[in-house]
Amino acid sequence: MTTYPTTRRSDFVETLHDKEIADPYRWLEEFDSPETRAWIEAQNEVTDSFLAQHPIRGQIRQRLEEVWNYERMGLPHEFNGRYFFSRNDGLQNQAVLYWMDGLDGEPQVLLDPNQLSDDGTVALVGYNPSDDGQYLAYGLSAAGSDWQDWRIRNVETGEDLPDLIQWAKTWSVGWSRQGDGFYYSRFDEPPAGEALKSANFFQKIYYHKQGTPQSEDKLVYHRPDQKEWYLGASVTEDNRYLIIYARHGTRREHGLFYIDLQDGNGEVVELFYQFDAGYTLVGNDERTFYIRTDLNAPMGRLIAVDLDKPEPENWREIIPETVNALNAVSLINDNMLTACYLRDASSLVEIYDLDGTHIRSVELPGIGTASGFGGWRESKEAFYHFSSFNQPGAIYRYDMETGDATLYHHPEISFDPDDYVTEQRFCTSKDGTRVPMFVTFKKGLDRTQPAPTFLYGYGGFNIPLTPSFMPRNMVWMEMGGVFVQVNLRGGGEYGQAWYKGGTLEQKQNVFDDFIAAAEELIATGATSREKLAIGGGSNGGLLVGACMTQRPDLFGACFAAVGVMDMLRFHKFTLGWGWTSDYGDPDNADDFELLLTYSPYHNLVEGVAYPATLITTGDHDDRVFPAHSFKFAAALQHAHAGDTPTLIRVATNTGHGAGKPTSMQIGEWADIWTFLWVSLGME
Repeated sequence: MTTYPTTRRSDFVETLHDKEIADPYRWLEEFDSPETRAWIEAQNEVTDSFLAQHPIRGQIRQRLEEVWNYERMGLPHEFNGRYFFSRNDGLQNQAVLYWMDGLDGEPQVLLDPNQLSDDGTVALVGYNPSDDGQYLAYGLSAAGSDWQDWRIRNVETGEDLPDLIQWAKTWSVGWSRQGDGFYYSRFDEPPAGEALKSANFFQKIYYHKQGTPQSEDKLVYHRPDQKEWYLGASVTEDNRYLIIYARHGTRREHGLFYIDLQDGNGEVVELFYQFDAGYTLVGNDERTFYIRTDLNAPMGRLIAVDLDKPEPENWREIIPETVNALNAVSLINDNMLTACYLRDASSLVEIYDLDGTHIRSVELPGIGTASGFGGWRESKEAFYHFSSFNQPGAIYRYDMETGDATLYHHPEISFDPDDYVTEQRFCTSKDGTRVPMFVTFKKGLDRTQPAPTFLYGYGGFNIPLTPSFMPRNMVWMEMGGVFVQVNLRGGGEYGQAWYKGGTLEQKQNVFDDFIAAAEELIATGATSREKLAIGGGSNGGLLVGACMTQRPDLFGACFAAVGVMDMLRFHKFTLGWGWTSDYGDPDNADDFELLLTYSPYHNLVEGVAYPATLITTGDHDDRVFPAHSFKFAAALQHAHAGDTPTLIRVATNTGHGAGKPTSMQIGEWADIWTFLWVSLGME
């Protein structure tokens, strides 16, 4: 039986909406205090000691390194004849950014983040070349933080200009038509010592002129009356319009505004201001905007809007809504549209003319995920990336005029993809909803016996879970495990209704869907309770926490990464207030009552035997504040009445996950698979 560190329980109680709420581990929110740091160190020692007992840990890590060691290349993007792309040789902590003159040019290193820190924790989180390909704006983050510093690099010389942009949380910038500066979004500098904790409000759009200090940047747009708006900026391909996206937190509905840069008066026109749907600009012809929207079309459609007659009755529909979810559209090869759909959570790509005439379907290699298909308006080529559960990402060059797809890059791997099988199955949720899931395993697995199974889900923020290659999952299946990915409501697999069906007062549907998938796998004999593990991260960590507290009898083991576990205080930290679109607002009495019904931290019951549980987080996670995991782990260890281990693993110098070095990912997944190997009694 595991002996845990002593964790102080305070008698802190606060009254919320006339209800007394105990929060005995509130002190763990002071994540840099000596007491909290000592607690983290003690918990990590217990976790490491538990895992170190099992020799399989080293074997798993070695195999992870072997499977992970393959070349991974990003999609090439062309700017004035120069192609920019990222590549990781295999075990590099961070991908390296390259450029080359033409597709047949010699790749040249433009930026190697591995040279910027000894432990690989400085990551390239975004980049955008100027239209002429002469300069590169790029953003770096350190230790997994969402905060970014942006700089400008001369592509030809590889030297940085003195420009430095700080306090940004954005993944893109919009270069001006002159190429002498760019538009970007930023927050005000947080109070000293509060950068990883305090809430961020009042995002603003600035223009930075190349060669000048940030203090001289021009404020382009802000809304003092809307502290919770996220603001993003881009420039249209013809360089005429600055496009401003205004989002209220993470809500699907948002606003789209523009500034006509030819006018020179900087007037902001609020084209779509009702926040009644999603609106994404695909391209424009002078004063005609092509917009992908789900207004009156839950699965999505493409419309043309005349800026001189923008009323809905004057809109022209180009691509009507279909039974499949329209996730992306690109305008390329003068007047051709690439439309990327999801059909039962797998990619489907269609090509249309700008008048809406269907030209052809893109033949994909099978069930999987295709992404890309972007390019300049005059481009005759498009690149796309295709992957599936057993196929690492291959890159194809697509000839827009002929429809021919040519394999551009495919990595060498240390296993045979044909040794693995993926099946799509459906289960029935509590309310009768049909929920899809992908089941992947290695050929030769004895299907007559319950197999160790890792059930993974997310179910939130309109984010679809589609087939993708993860080297970690290949090792799990080599160990005899089955990997199951379930497409829960709250995601973006089936359009607006599917997403809305897993939010706010319907959030319980997400947990019911996940539980139904688990019950289906057990009922059909694919696995058993003792051999079933569930896992998820971030919103998926909340999923795991809610399901294990609601149905502790159903699972053999649980893995929750960087989870949202305190549903009464998530809005108090960094950008957590933006999640009220999915969860509701704890400051609202009705939402509070609903959140309290499933908040993992508040629904642990003393004396209950919970499944074996591993919780992971990073001490620099400024997206989901790590105290969520700290408090849940402490409360779980206090409440748990069984002999199974309930452990927490806190990584240092890492954040929510983006930019995490390869070596840290391998070490983390070696520990996760070791924990599940032991907890599920695998042999």
